[in-house]
Amino acid sequence: MVRQWQTLFYEGRHSFTDLDTGHSTRMVPDFVKLAEAYGALGIRVTKAEEVDDAIRRAIETNDRPVVIDFVVSRDAMVWPMVPQGVGNSQVQYARDHAPEWEED
Repeated sequence: MVRQWQTLFYEGRHSFTDLDTGHSTRMVPDFVKLAEAYGALGIRVTKAEEVDDAIRRAIETNDRPVVIDFVVSRDAMVWPMVPQGVGNSQVQYARDHAPEWEED
């Protein structure tokens, strides 16, 4: 989400949001290993077709915490969001995805 803020509000000046180590298979931080180090179940999801199984495993696990690492594109955006310095009434949505509210 920090990268999203840097993209939207700081003209794309990205600082310390790219943790690429140059190794395509190495995740930094590795949330699965971190979860396991704390005794939790760590699950990594890299494809849409893995989502249902990961959630099912998480729901079925009742003997320890579960961390699911959903790997998305570095340029994926998280919506809705509220920019700094404004109230929640100024929430922003992805283009064409704002909810339609019933009027009183």
